[in-house]
Amino acid sequence: MRSCSIIRELRIVRGCLDDYRKLARYHYRDSQLGPFAAIFSIKAIGGLARRLGGRAVGVIVYVMPSTGAELRNVATGNFFAGFDRATRLELINKNIRCISRVIIEPRFRSLGLASRLVRETMGELEVPLIEAMAVMGLVNPFFETAGMTGYTAGMSVQCVQMFEAFSVVGIDRGELFYPQKVQRKIDELNHGEFGFIEGQIKRFLGSYGKRRSMPIGIERMEFISGKLTGRPSYYIWFNPEHPRLIT
Repeated sequence: MRSCSIIRELRIVRGCLDDYRKLARYHYRDSQLGPFAAIFSIKAIGGLARRLGGRAVGVIVYVMPSTGAELRNVATGNFFAGFDRATRLELINKNIRCISRVIIEPRFRSLGLASRLVRETMGELEVPLIEAMAVMGLVNPFFETAGMTGYTAGMSVQCVQMFEAFSVVGIDRGELFYPQKVQRKIDELNHGEFGFIEGQIKRFLGSYGKRRSMPIGIERMEFISGKLTGRPSYYIWFNPEHPRLIT
């Protein structure tokens, strides 16, 4: 079945916690989900629905926003800054909902469904702002494809240097989300490349105390990957149907 015919048989509907639970294992984050504001699912119609047994093939979960998001003030011109904590929390809860999870079942990826889920459901929350945080935003920018604006915090010089060093030996930024794959590639480097990247890694770890003496292996690579990829991008969408923030 061609992708265009599949897309015609998929609809976005109000979802439930069970839809999320059945897809949670395909997400890179922990499957535990706390209180949520809304869930929408992608479900099939027609013959595809019968073959899938009514199961959702995609899900998006909205939650209440956190009180602190460094780049929120940048994106909103400090609208939420300068208030006492109780007032700030009240304003944030009135104006914002946050995308917590977007999951597409692997067989239905590369069809643009993640962007579609975001784009077609943001307005359903009926608040002025929708925000999201994503550590993989640079690898798969579907939030921006859906109409959100991205903001990224500045990166330290040592992280930039480490990224460049990995690039020199043929390891790109997207691969750093998969430490085992990166370690395998390091193990397969020739003598000169291996010596170069080891020197760069030791310099990178030099500012992390006891971590500087970590032995070569997957545990060390997981630590490095976490430091390089753990700075999430911030995304925001201004609802054209609610152009004014609520005070």
